[in-house]
Amino acid sequence: MIGEIIAIGDELTSGRILNSTSYFAASQLFGAGHEIIAMSTIGDTAEGIGISLKRALDRSDFVIVTGGLGATSDDLTNEAVAEALGRPVTFYPELFETICTGFPQDDLSGGTGTLGQPGGLLPLSRPQLEKLAWLPEGAIILKPGARMAGYMLVHNERPIFFLPGVPYEMKELLVDRVIPFLDARTDKKARHVSQKVYKVFGLPEIEINRVMKRLEGQDARIRIGYYPVFPEVHVSLSVFGETRAENGMLFKQYDLEIMAILSHHVYGVDDESLETVLAALLRKRKLRVAVAESCTGGLVSHKFTKVPGSSEYFMGGVVAYNNELKERLLGVSVDTLSQFGAVSGPVAQAMARGALALIPADYALSVTGIAGPDGGSREKPVGTVYIGLATRFETRDFLYRFSGNRWQVQALSTFTALELLRRKLLGLPLVD
Repeated sequence: MIGEIIAIGDELTSGRILNSTSYFAASQLFGAGHEIIAMSTIGDTAEGIGISLKRALDRSDFVIVTGGLGATSDDLTNEAVAEALGRPVTFYPELFETICTGFPQDDLSGGTGTLGQPGGLLPLSRPQLEKLAWLPEGAIILKPGARMAGYMLVHNERPIFFLPGVPYEMKELLVDRVIPFLDARTDKKARHVSQKVYKVFGLPEIEINRVMKRLEGQDARIRIGYYPVFPEVHVSLSVFGETRAENGMLFKQYDLEIMAILSHHVYGVDDESLETVLAALLRKRKLRVAVAESCTGGLVSHKFTKVPGSSEYFMGGVVAYNNELKERLLGVSVDTLSQFGAVSGPVAQAMARGALALIPADYALSVTGIAGPDGGSREKPVGTVYIGLATRFETRDFLYRFSGNRWQVQALSTFTALELLRRKLLGLPLVD
């Protein structure tokens, strides 16, 4: 089935909050075999909501609407839908009773109650509680008995699902109610869908597209997409087969071809991140790592410690931004700093060796560079970064010339350091 997603809220259109609900809905619906032809974000205006909904109904088999179902004055979804579809708002006493469950009656009679929300309990007046129970005529509550917003309308034989903007509530209703309903309405002969996302680092999007070009257009049942997610690129493979066997055969064929083309530039797939991939490698080999950082200011250490249980393999790190600290904590000699400068291969090597001397580990990474926007020179422009990699037996340094703003240079430096360690652990080429 063909669907459309509409997310509502000024907090989304202003950029104050990331629209994670639309992304989640699209990925779940696609995995269930549905095609999303459009996703839009609308502010809290009744007119905009109504126009977007009617446009979606004209071109889609179903519509998902998230947000604007709350009790405050800027929650306008129900009123906008009632006006746009000619369905007057109707009071649902059973819903109101459910909403009020758990509130002491003296609180309600006194005019206020509290409704559980992420981050604590918010005071609500009786009129605000009642607002939650006024829905467009014909609304079908998605989860009766649950104290959360969410309902469905069937308009001109097309289902419209209205889900809360609170991410965990929206996800629960989508998975437990929406997708099963759509599955029941979908032709059982509908195609099977498989998808895989390849996480690529070290190849620009245009180069990935060039080497993958021959796979495109070979088969109408295959789709390949390219999505830059700085500082990496995600390549998606989508396979649409009429039968499960056909789907499996096609998927295996193209999966092998993509892995052969992209080779060691694929560091992981689907939900894997570079730090979780490294975690698995270090745990499996019972190895430990230490870090010495300058221009990244602790970002490399942060990446390691994002993974639960990272203390098993990440021993610690030193952020030595100042040259004196490089000398005192990491043992970088004054002569080395004076002769080569803080941003140099010899200093990167000395920092990595110093980390191993200070911290009990099997591997050490070091980063020193010029993140900008100032501090560059003709010989060492902004974006010049040296990364050191040391073991108990050898130490190497690698020079990179990154481009971008300060944050981008720091992110690229961090990702590259982790990628170097991944390749070292797997015996892959350290330099392409």
